[in-house]
Amino acid sequence: MRQLLSERSADGTLPFHPYNAKWFGAHWVLVALAEVGYPAGDETLVPLREQALGWLLSDLYEERHIGRVRGTALPTLHASIDGNLVWALLRLGLADERVDYLVARLLRAQWPDGGWNCDRKATGHASSFGESLVPLRALNVHARITGRSDTRDAVVRAAELFLEHQLFRRLSNASVIDPSFLQLHFPCYWHYDILMALTVLAEAEMLDDERCIEALEVLESKQLPDGGFPAEAKFYRVSASTNANGRSLVRWGPTSRKQSNEWVSCAALSVLTAAGRR
Repeated sequence: MRQLLSERSADGTLPFHPYNAKWFGAHWVLVALAEVGYPAGDETLVPLREQALGWLLSDLYEERHIGRVRGTALPTLHASIDGNLVWALLRLGLADERVDYLVARLLRAQWPDGGWNCDRKATGHASSFGESLVPLRALNVHARITGRSDTRDAVVRAAELFLEHQLFRRLSNASVIDPSFLQLHFPCYWHYDILMALTVLAEAEMLDDERCIEALEVLESKQLPDGGFPAEAKFYRVSASTNANGRSLVRWGPTSRKQSNEWVSCAALSVLTAAGRR
């Protein structure tokens, strides 16, 4: 946690773009802190919140990043961005009325199949898995905290998108949508894999759905002899250079199919326990 926050300036902000500086801008640091269980209510994080919200709620952002699929009435939204910040601020006890605004924006942009998409050239046939899982996670926390039925309904609809695909299969021919969906990672940031999907569905208390069984069995098959689970791939690289793409200040454990990763192991064992498989 100290490492994630080590680049703050005297005013508490980070001297980088809040989102485009992946994975070390204010947006991503807040998400990482929430992911590792940083204590809620730390007012020293408010400058990071203001950086992240200032960009996400700016007129320029809305003009450039919110629209419709060409030739349709389907809304487009980078819902993983809104969702990640909503989730992080709720978890960190830093939410205010602007979080409700982002939640309303997510609800307006939800597609008929329950998910979200940011692609203005999309066919309109299916939402993006990468854009839809994080909003599901965020809306679930929001529904639990507020008791709002509209956000809970949105959670149920979004979950159906993944459940009907058994979390990783195409509807057309039951083939694997993307081989990376079956790899284990930590952190996922905004990316999708079955462990992240199972984690989110566990948080929503939906692991008892029989359509989770195959994904749970795939996860179980990856357990190593020492009882842990591996990080089979990663979405970051550790670097001191602020010009590095996908830069992380933290090395999140080993990346190897044959060596347990403590972060992945914790997530996997939590999911299997929630599913009654421990």
